[in-house]
Amino acid sequence: MFDIGFSELFVIAIVALLVLGPERLPKAARFVGLWVRRARAQWYSVKSELENELADDELKRSLMQARDQLHGEMRHVRDGLHHGAQTVREGFEAGAGRSSSGPLESVSPVMPDAVGTDTDPAAAPPRGNPADNPPATGPAARSDDDDLHDRR
Repeated sequence: MFDIGFSELFVIAIVALLVLGPERLPKAARFVGLWVRRARAQWYSVKSELENELADDELKRSLMQARDQLHGEMRHVRDGLHHGAQTVREGFEAGAGRSSSGPLESVSPVMPDAVGTDTDPAAAPPRGNPADNPPATGPAARSDDDDLHDRR
């Protein structure tokens, strides 16, 4: 901070002894020491705050850079998806534009329901709470435990 050597400090001590005298010099030395400690503490506080701000700015810059890279990658993926979708759409439209005589005419226009391929409501599994449905009876209702008992 300051470039003060031993000889300068010795001259300052002699002048202070002559000006203040031996009775007031220890009190003045304590007072000067207190102000020097406060000045150093303030300097370190300002220095650490400045370093923290610089670190925060560096972190913000790196986050912004990472965000920009991520947006670029997202844009690249989105463009690829749009290009793929456009290619599929063009292929579908090109296939639909061909003659309609082909294997697609033999497909049944009836669509199966979401539960299964059978549209019979009696064959659909029961809805609601399984405890509300009565258990099945007959030979098909036998469990694996029954088969285990039969084997013994």
